[in-house]
Amino acid sequence: MIDLTVNEDKLKNAVELARKRGILIPTFKQMKDPDRHTPDKIKEKLKKTGLWDIDPANLFRITWKNEPKKSGGLYGPVNTLEFPKEFTGVPARIIALCGKWFPTGAHKVGASFACLIPRLVTGQFDPTAQKAVWPSTGNYCRGGAYNAQLLGCESIAILPQGMSKERFEWLRNVAGEIIATPGVESNVKEIYDEVARIRATRPEAVIFNQFEEMGNHLWHYTVTGSAMEEAIRSAMGTRGNFAGAVVTSGSAGTTGCGDYLKEVFPKSKLGVGEAMQCPTMSLNGFGDHRIEGIGDKHIPWIHNVKNTDLVFAIDDNICMAMIRLANEPSGKEYLRSAGVADDFIEKLPLMGISGAANIAMAIKMAKYYELTEDDIIVTVLTDSMDMYGSRLAEMREKLGAYTPVRAAADHERWVLGIGIDGVQETGYYDRKRIHNLKYFTWVEQLGKSVEELEAQWYDRDYWTNVHKMADEIDEKIEEFNRRTGLA
Repeated sequence: MIDLTVNEDKLKNAVELARKRGILIPTFKQMKDPDRHTPDKIKEKLKKTGLWDIDPANLFRITWKNEPKKSGGLYGPVNTLEFPKEFTGVPARIIALCGKWFPTGAHKVGASFACLIPRLVTGQFDPTAQKAVWPSTGNYCRGGAYNAQLLGCESIAILPQGMSKERFEWLRNVAGEIIATPGVESNVKEIYDEVARIRATRPEAVIFNQFEEMGNHLWHYTVTGSAMEEAIRSAMGTRGNFAGAVVTSGSAGTTGCGDYLKEVFPKSKLGVGEAMQCPTMSLNGFGDHRIEGIGDKHIPWIHNVKNTDLVFAIDDNICMAMIRLANEPSGKEYLRSAGVADDFIEKLPLMGISGAANIAMAIKMAKYYELTEDDIIVTVLTDSMDMYGSRLAEMREKLGAYTPVRAAADHERWVLGIGIDGVQETGYYDRKRIHNLKYFTWVEQLGKSVEELEAQWYDRDYWTNVHKMADEIDEKIEEFNRRTGLA
């Protein structure tokens, strides 16, 4: 559960700092439905504020419903991009929520906010004396450092040294301290080792570990889940069938949307993906890969594995080919010749590398279940190509100029040619096997209890009780805002 025990002394410091900086904290209710619930004075401020500005008003842009503009936007419908059959090769409707229109350009700013805020509004974290530590494979530490700066506290960002240079360049302008750990995307153990060192040597540091913080799961259950429901119902109209959602594992926070959707659409499926080059769920395997932002070699504590109907192993070559096809001039020209509409092609940079993995999973799900044009699959584009321009440059240097012939080959092989290889439907004991892998990371290495591990699997109320906490946290936030005098 999320600890909401109040430390009054530290809470007074946090309230006073928020008062001085004019910081109003948004609730889960406001993030779900910002147009109805955001105060008018905040809306007026947002009309003059850039999407990525370091301004506390941007806390009220932690939502899927921002107007898709870089400055001055308010709210509208959920930001989505539908992938046409001319691109995917399948008749099923694939609808992706777009992370670009969050502050920082990625939805992880929401997950990090939901990990920090319960501790801030209860006084478990003192922003005047402590530092927020954000262990991550990329976007989470960016979101955490951004939120920390908005809230007036110092931060430490931890991420593998092999992540894209855009991530590091962005962090240098926001994070108080950056620690680059050995390895690449799948070297999560090295991140944990650094966290252990910090915990032992720096008493002012407070760790916000996305892989174990239930706030991450709760934010996606509450905010992403409801946004997906709105997008699905809008697409369905008076007919249609919601088949399911697909998301990459990573910290497993996004899998929380599946818990929500299964309550609303009980027959829907949840598919969770990983890199074929590091098949932890599929084969208890390991390895390095290029799908930045999805983490590996362990099962996150916050993954409700019992709700995972399918596991996908995605070849990272699909993702790299897809982003090149979608962003190189020759790729765009080829797509036009193949009948893909211009307005969709111009929006393709909304898809980053992990987003390409999600689209690949959606195509696999459509083929696996033989879905038709009446079926809908929903997923997310975690971030956009803003963070991956250097990866395109690396491919040009390594593979040469991108030609129309190469574009045609990539589309045929890596998109239209996607098959149902690497897809596993998970029975009861498949899911239990995956769940049991948590023991080795979380109980043996990181001190979680066997009792709670078993409660996650056997206690029918465990995850339901987590989901109920949004209202309780909202009450704490509202009380915090009243104490600052800014509500």
